[in-house]
Amino acid sequence: MLEAVHTLADLAQWSYPGTALAVLGHPVAHSLSPPMHQAALARLAARDPRFAHWRYFRFDVPPEDLPRALRLLHAKNFQGLNLTVPHKILAVARLAEVEPSARPVGAVNTLLRTDAGWHGFNTDGHGLAMAVQEELRRDLAGTPVILLGAGGAARGAAVECLQRRCAELWIGNRTRSHLDALLVALAPLAQAPRIPLHAFDLAHPPAGLPAHALVINATSAGLRASDAAPVALAGLPRPAAVFDMIYNPPLTPLLRDAGRLGVPHANGLAMLVHQGARALELWTGVSVPVGTMRAAAEAALVKS
Repeated sequence: MLEAVHTLADLAQWSYPGTALAVLGHPVAHSLSPPMHQAALARLAARDPRFAHWRYFRFDVPPEDLPRALRLLHAKNFQGLNLTVPHKILAVARLAEVEPSARPVGAVNTLLRTDAGWHGFNTDGHGLAMAVQEELRRDLAGTPVILLGAGGAARGAAVECLQRRCAELWIGNRTRSHLDALLVALAPLAQAPRIPLHAFDLAHPPAGLPAHALVINATSAGLRASDAAPVALAGLPRPAAVFDMIYNPPLTPLLRDAGRLGVPHANGLAMLVHQGARALELWTGVSVPVGTMRAAAEAALVKS
């Protein structure tokens, strides 16, 4: 059964007797997180009665209502929250604590309740690293990376690549001002020891791009059927692999190009699963059934 979409008005009378978790977004009805987490919680409850009354909800919260929602959810003893668009950046200023690894990203997607308030984490980078390893058999450490995009998703990916000490990082974008701002923010992470950090115009990729790099798409190009690939893959030095953060549709123009060129490629579903699994580990304190979460996400995606 599809989980109901709740609103801020529902919180005033909220009285769930078990342990509550939730995802907040605007919109949020499309989120795969509820079926993914409910499936995992059911598996956990089957082996440990402590989780028999844990449940995951979804709340549609407009950005202007986020501060009040966070206060109410804390008062109602929600154990943890996931944040999706547009709340990942907006929430940072409303937290009691932000995990050090999340501070350079400037965004959080997972909140853990403490007595003092919400403790913020960003598990997207973990999800990316695990997905690249699982789907493409590659580690970010020691790998040259070509990152497409300079928005919020790209910033999270860039921070993860630098924190895991990639060999070099090239970031391509079409708006130079966004690209320059991102480079300034990332510069401290590229030091000690130094990691070469470069920028380029997506419309005119330079000749100096590394061969055998991991190409990561962090743009929205590919979400719509009419979209073109964010870059002409055939015009780049042959990549070792291509990873697209988009998971719906499962085969984007960039991934189709990779397939035609015989380059290993993967979409972002595994990233979604692993970021969610890491969040559930933070909330529960136990190892979680990642395979169960993957199966539930795939089933929900087919139905969407």
